[in-house]
Amino acid sequence: MKLERSFYERETILVAKELLGKYLVRSTEEGITSGKIVEVEAYIGPHDAAAHTFNNLRTSRTEVVYGPGGYAYVYLIYGMYHCLNIVTNTAEKPEVVLIRALEPTDGIELMKKRRKCEKLKNLCSGPGKLCIAMDITRMHNGIDLCGNELYLLDNSKVPEENIISTPRINIDYAGEAKNYPWRFVIKDSKYLSVPIK
Repeated sequence: MKLERSFYERETILVAKELLGKYLVRSTEEGITSGKIVEVEAYIGPHDAAAHTFNNLRTSRTEVVYGPGGYAYVYLIYGMYHCLNIVTNTAEKPEVVLIRALEPTDGIELMKKRRKCEKLKNLCSGPGKLCIAMDITRMHNGIDLCGNELYLLDNSKVPEENIISTPRINIDYAGEAKNYPWRFVIKDSKYLSVPIK
């Protein structure tokens, strides 16, 4: 069953944890690709120095983040890699969850072709990698995740004891926010962007 708007319009840390185990699906003319979400990071807007909306910074790029939950926020890093974020909470609360890694489930041959990679566990083991594998670009910024092109399917909730929280990755610029334990992963997953030490 497709996740509805009400799933996303809740407290961001809760949504981040409950996104683990859900399926991200992308429908294209080439075919359908999907993967189970195994790693996410939460970004809590105005009070989070790692967030694009820190101090309520509002630009044309971040405008979608100020809208209702359940939309995609896609941006480019290092001038070459896209990152898929899911807008959470309600309008005027600019918060997102970054999808960091997937366990590929459907359309694996298509993912391999797009990524020019044969190793299953490397296909979607990072935000840029999964966007290439799933053909997600800035064209999808602002897309409704309750639609039919890019959406999420429900799955049983991952038990709390199978979720590990750590500080987020590559945000050393964010002062004390770099230590917030807002990266959530499925314990023992082989598909993480950075293994748990």
